[in-house]
Amino acid sequence: MNIYYKLLVLAVSVTGVLSFTGCNKTQEDANKSATGTTVGTEIDDSIITTKVKSKLLADQDIKGFDLKVETHKGDVLLSGFVDNQAQIDHAIMVTRSVEGVKNVDNKVSLKSNAATTIGVKVDDSIVTSKVKSSLLADPDIKSLDIAVVTNNGEVQLSGFVNNQTQIDHAMDVARRTEGVHNVINELRVKK
Repeated sequence: MNIYYKLLVLAVSVTGVLSFTGCNKTQEDANKSATGTTVGTEIDDSIITTKVKSKLLADQDIKGFDLKVETHKGDVLLSGFVDNQAQIDHAIMVTRSVEGVKNVDNKVSLKSNAATTIGVKVDDSIVTSKVKSSLLADPDIKSLDIAVVTNNGEVQLSGFVNNQTQIDHAMDVARRTEGVHNVINELRVKK
């Protein structure tokens, strides 16, 4: 009898907790439902992103580059800067080899020919931090979904956002950041 009572209390408690969590649906959750994104899809996308990043980091030809990987419904967005076209092609090939990748959207750019000194690299890191901080502080942008890479003062924004307004706003925030000379938009609206 005592075990039966404990199981009953546990079952009622779990049911109560689960029913209350459904009442706490945010606008972002509603947007995800409208775009067909489920928790399962998000988990699958996270796994794909992790596998792609791991393979890119393990690859001797491209591991030293700052490549960003974003995944939405199996579509992978690659962005960042590399030295030559062969490295871009190799990064795409490595990404396509990962199980679950449906499509690769290549937004990787070639580094400018300007000599990159330690000072420029430090400046780029500071600019990247400033842009990320500005995006994080902005209530209209979910900055965790936006990757920022800087090369010689040129900022590349990539990732997936909910609408064109967020893209325009993120671009404006980046342009207004001190040290930014140019902004490359590689942001995509979630399908």
